[in-house]
Amino acid sequence: MSPIRSASIAALASAVLATTLTGCQFGGEQQDTRPIVIAADLELSGASAPVGKVYQRALELKRDQLNASGALGGRKIELRVKDNRSDAAESLRNINDFIGDRSVSAIIMGGCNECAVGAARTVDEKRVPTIALAPSAAVTEPVAERRYMFKLAPNATDSAAALTAELGRQKIRKVGVLHSSDSYGQEGLDALRRELSKADIAVVRAEAVRPTDTDVSGQIADLVAKKPGALVVWTPNEQASLAAVSARQSRYAGSLFFDAAAAGELFLGASARSTERATLIFTQTMVIDDVIATTPAKAARRQWFQDYTARFGGYHGSSSFAADAVQLIADAELRAGGDPRQANRDSLRDVLETAQLDGLSGPIRMTPDNHSGLMPQALTALVARGGRWRLAG
Repeated sequence: MSPIRSASIAALASAVLATTLTGCQFGGEQQDTRPIVIAADLELSGASAPVGKVYQRALELKRDQLNASGALGGRKIELRVKDNRSDAAESLRNINDFIGDRSVSAIIMGGCNECAVGAARTVDEKRVPTIALAPSAAVTEPVAERRYMFKLAPNATDSAAALTAELGRQKIRKVGVLHSSDSYGQEGLDALRRELSKADIAVVRAEAVRPTDTDVSGQIADLVAKKPGALVVWTPNEQASLAAVSARQSRYAGSLFFDAAAAGELFLGASARSTERATLIFTQTMVIDDVIATTPAKAARRQWFQDYTARFGGYHGSSSFAADAVQLIADAELRAGGDPRQANRDSLRDVLETAQLDGLSGPIRMTPDNHSGLMPQALTALVARGGRWRLAG
């Protein structure tokens, strides 16, 4: 067995078992064999299907890894997945179905901001722990009204700060911003304006695109006309690729910067020429094969990258968030204890609220005042070189 694989398995087991004893314990208690049932509401069809399917693959891979590791004692994870068709109303119907099933311990929601925000009130009223992979701050804020909602995705404020730092390092003083017209896009624009103002970097123009738009050339032309030193693209991956192609066709010679929401596949494919030398703010897991595995956490991230790539033939950056959500729920379920005849949702929520994990995405810390667990240190600057993302520098 390779040192990396050995280290990652050890890290996986210790992450779950460090705070929990399962199986036959002192006094000869019977081993707990209840399944840990995790429901998942994902965008498997509709506009957001490509990322939704990435999340499904990641959930299934992480389930298989944990079930095979022995780290859960006599217990196994079961996944129950429903397609919300990228529609908030369908998502809410799925959530209500999951809530009514008392065997379900917790819910994982996909990257749809409107779906997660729309379900937040129901989740809180029905008291079912839910981890969303959507980035909008409104998913978990205000915390007093989102006690059962958590999220694992880069935060707009952290991404804006990292983008601004990189713009400053490259001595860029004027930028144009292309952002999505949804809640996360507006949140990103506001966060960018705050951070850029502190760094004395001017926003010469901002243009919005609807999440369903398949042509962004008009907005890019308007931005390029202002001759900014850089274009900041704060949109989902598909539109970010369109923006890069449109900028190249407009003979734009400045720099391209992408927010974390634009992350997609490791290899850039058809957009490789247009994105060459572009900067992306994202987690190190995307390029972990460039990193020496000097800690158990880095070894686990590298093993995840290799296992995902081996099973699915490529790597997608967002997969690690789904895997970390499964790990957090499994850890919390083992620590929560309680009545073995039913899922213990209140206890599980209480454990999740203080969860700490050196996850596949990076350091994760939940607190009673902050249910968005990904730490700012998880984000770094990546650069497109030779048709794939690499560590910057």
